[in-house]
Amino acid sequence: MGRLFWKFFLSILLAQVAATIGIGGAFWLRDQARQKAVSSLDSGPPAAVALDAAAATLRHGGAAALRDLLGTLRRPQLFVLDDTRHELLGRAVPPGLLKDVERELKNGQPPDAPGAHWRGARRLTGPDGQHYVAFVPRQFGRPDAMRGGGPDPLAPALDPGARRRVGQSVVIGAAVAASLLFAALLAWYFSRPIRALRLAFEAAAAGDLAPRFGPARTGGDELSDLGRDFDRMSGRLRALMDGQRRLLHDVSHELRSPLARMQAAVGLAHQQPDKIASTLERVERESNRMDKLVGELLTLSRLEALPDLLRREPVDLTELLDSIVADARFEAAQHDLRDGRALEEATRILIDAEGSVVVSGDGDLLWSALENVVRNAAKHGAQGGIVTVVVRMDEGRARVDVLDRGPGIAAADLAAVFQPFFRAGASRTSVDGHGLGLAIAQRVVHAHGGEIMARNRDDGGLQMTITLPPA
Repeated sequence: MGRLFWKFFLSILLAQVAATIGIGGAFWLRDQARQKAVSSLDSGPPAAVALDAAAATLRHGGAAALRDLLGTLRRPQLFVLDDTRHELLGRAVPPGLLKDVERELKNGQPPDAPGAHWRGARRLTGPDGQHYVAFVPRQFGRPDAMRGGGPDPLAPALDPGARRRVGQSVVIGAAVAASLLFAALLAWYFSRPIRALRLAFEAAAAGDLAPRFGPARTGGDELSDLGRDFDRMSGRLRALMDGQRRLLHDVSHELRSPLARMQAAVGLAHQQPDKIASTLERVERESNRMDKLVGELLTLSRLEALPDLLRREPVDLTELLDSIVADARFEAAQHDLRDGRALEEATRILIDAEGSVVVSGDGDLLWSALENVVRNAAKHGAQGGIVTVVVRMDEGRARVDVLDRGPGIAAADLAAVFQPFFRAGASRTSVDGHGLGLAIAQRVVHAHGGEIMARNRDDGGLQMTITLPPA
């Protein structure tokens, strides 16, 4: 057990023990007050008859007759003390009972007072002038004589006060034992998940990010939720680390190819100095590829690291897409001319806008995202066909649809098309690019609070849909 367990245990135990002592003390004080208020002497009619009989017997028969009466009387029990406070039959009288007798005699009225009422104790005077005190103790159980035992009237059974004290002791003991048990259970309940979290943090610090707390269960508490939150955090960290490793691998692979071609061009220039012009052209082309790759990586890294630090200004998507489509048409015309396509086979890029559609965001980043989507459709999805860009407001949000007539993407690859360096299909690997355009577009759209989706069209081709909140 750790230190936290003992802190919980002792805190809960002390609280419960304090509550138990407080409640037990209140009951004890109440019983003490009751015992002080209630006399242990019998003041009922049987006691009065016994005291009258003792007075008459002493007056007419003397002390000897009174002893005979005491020996034969069993219920109620009658006690008579002489001047030296010894009982006539030699029976022991508890000190507490003697105090009650003295108190009753002190507070009582003289015997010759009219209407005198004695509460279980009375002074008697014999024929020889000897003074006695007679009293009847309150009986709390069946006397021994009634049970066939000896005439011990002061040991009939435990009186209610004694039984109550024994019961209270048992209750207090049981409460303390229950406090120990529940304190241990509560301390274990609270410290167990915290100890598991500490072990999970130690494992995470050592590089083990495997889930440890399992799926959510009905009736869990905040500590269980904390464990599941840790699992989600470790899962996210694991995904980010895997993504970083995969990105490093892909970047290394993408940089290796142009570097290898540049090294080959330099070697060719050393071997064939007469072809230095074509060699420099190759080196320049490869360096431009590397510069473009590094720029895209920097943009992607900035979007992942600081997605909220964007400029916020009104941006007209219709105007932005007009410029992007114009550039895409120019590039498509150059490709058609180089490929020798006839006019009827030329790539056509159309825009369908319902007017001005304004959003709030970073114009440069939105330009980069939309340009990547449109150029991707023109390169991979046109192939001498039609690319249509539709801009409109849909249910209070700005919507851009880019539709092409290409081969589309396999259904299994639709979810992965926005991953860095992903290029689906053999036909797409031959196209110039690094597979970062759609990844950048997704980061930009998400940073602006929007969504981007890809789906295959029913009549062939691919549809990219971007939705953004309005300005």
